[in-house]
Amino acid sequence: MEFSIVVILLFIAGAVLVYLIPILIIAKSDKTSGTEKTLWILAVLFISWIAFLFYLFLAPVEKKI
Repeated sequence: MEFSIVVILLFIAGAVLVYLIPILIIAKSDKTSGTEKTLWILAVLFISWIAFLFYLFLAPVEKKI
């Protein structure tokens, strides 16, 4: 493989990882559950980091049991 192809693939892999980080954080969080968690994940999928910032500030502080 050429060097430029490797760099492009690494860049794409990094971008995908950065895109998935908020989704993984919400999925593992105990702040929300059920439908609420699903809606937050969908919001992050479609609106990305803006929705994640809203999640950090607006999701309940207490853990759900």
